[in-house]
Amino acid sequence: MTDIDFMWDSFLTLLSGVPLTLELAITSILAGSALALALSLLAVTGGAMGRSIAGAYVFVFRGSPLLVQMFLIYYGLGQFRHGLQDLGLWWFFREPYWCAVLALTLNTAAYCSEIFRGGLRAVSSQEIEAARACGMSGVLLFRRIILPIAIRHALPAYGNEIILMLKATALASVITIMEVTGLAGKLIADSFRAFEIFVVAGAIYLAINFVVTRILMLVEYWLSPHMRMRLQS
Repeated sequence: MTDIDFMWDSFLTLLSGVPLTLELAITSILAGSALALALSLLAVTGGAMGRSIAGAYVFVFRGSPLLVQMFLIYYGLGQFRHGLQDLGLWWFFREPYWCAVLALTLNTAAYCSEIFRGGLRAVSSQEIEAARACGMSGVLLFRRIILPIAIRHALPAYGNEIILMLKATALASVITIMEVTGLAGKLIADSFRAFEIFVVAGAIYLAINFVVTRILMLVEYWLSPHMRMRLQS
């Protein structure tokens, strides 16, 4: 039978891994989004060469499993320890935390670049021409018109990618990081009570994603004032 007291104790233990889970997710999402924006701009404005580079990146990181990428970065690059030491990079690749962040960042950048590219393509030429008629051009046009509209178009798919990345942080447990799933594995090894522990871990991930989805809904509402006025009328 299910032991409520044991589940409560497990909840308190797993709760201590939430800050690390959120830190992994936030760091990789922010870094991956910056890289994805650069890749999407390269694909849209970089000509044939830019499209080829961005397409090759997306193909490699979207076409291979994240778990394999994490293993290659953490375990595979360890074979080149002396070379990395000569380059002054071993301090980075010897830490499982930074290897997990790098793997998550590179992976989410591949997906987000396609999302952002679609958002940039969705900006109509009429909106751009109207902005130019008002005297906007260059960086001002991109910052005031193109980027906000592209973000609004890309936000639903981007929100899904954020949620996927939150869940993908569970894979960091395979390289000895003690976030929620890593702590769950340790508790299971000590108690052999997988069902209760995984139920509690799943509930924690559900609660986190519930909050994230509500935040994304508020952002989408804030970015779409013209849609609110249309609904009210």
